[in-house]
Amino acid sequence: MTRTFLKMTLGATTLAFMATQSMAQAANCAPHDVVVQRLAAGYGESRQSIGVGANNTVVEVFASLETGSWTITVTAAGGLTCMVASGEAFQVMAEGLPNTDSPA
Repeated sequence: MTRTFLKMTLGATTLAFMATQSMAQAANCAPHDVVVQRLAAGYGESRQSIGVGANNTVVEVFASLETGSWTITVTAAGGLTCMVASGEAFQVMAEGLPNTDSPA
């Protein structure tokens, strides 16, 4: 009886933890057009770069060249976009490859 109760308690705790994680993640996710609109209206950010990530996700960097705020988003195949990182002091860089002819 004690073993069954322990298993049920552990299962319920695991489900509660998973639900909490899902709700926290969902708070940072929305349809792509909604995220783009919020970043533009709230922070003056526009898309600065885009690429394809793991599992065919689309990774985008949004930034405001005026304020320096930036946000990285990941969009899944179904169209749900999640904000995964943000910060300040965005700068546009165009660095070339390092010189590989000289020894380090």
